[in-house]
Amino acid sequence: MSERERWTGALDRVLELVVVLGDDMTRGLAREGLTESRATLLWTLRRAGPVTQRDLAEALGVSARTITGLVDGLAASGFVTREPHPTDRRAFLVTFTPHGVATVEGLEQGQREFAELLFGAMPADRLDAFVAGLDDILGRLREHGLYPEIREEDR
Repeated sequence: MSERERWTGALDRVLELVVVLGDDMTRGLAREGLTESRATLLWTLRRAGPVTQRDLAEALGVSARTITGLVDGLAASGFVTREPHPTDRRAFLVTFTPHGVATVEGLEQGQREFAELLFGAMPADRLDAFVAGLDDILGRLREHGLYPEIREEDR
């Protein structure tokens, strides 16, 4: 097998994994009444705590109009509320409802369980090599401008 065939075979496996994981994630989020965009907002809110819509828009790299639509949808579904900002009368803080907190905690638990399912039986050295290989791939994508740099605190 040529080197080029090995590369193509590896890419085929990565693409297969992307499809399988993407489908699983979409189904899991749909069961919770979420889209990927709304779930991303919830993860960001989980890390950042109560924040303004402007801060959420900046963190997610989306427009004010887009963030308004996302927050409106999450508020209507009972995941978040808008509370008056304590020091800025013109601003509101996006905060979790108890339902939103429970949902994100459930997603986190599901992520831990899925990680164990995928990697629990893998020897540590193989898992370390797998992660190192993924880091290499992500680094190459960044070098070519195909993947944004992720801050360490966002991992």
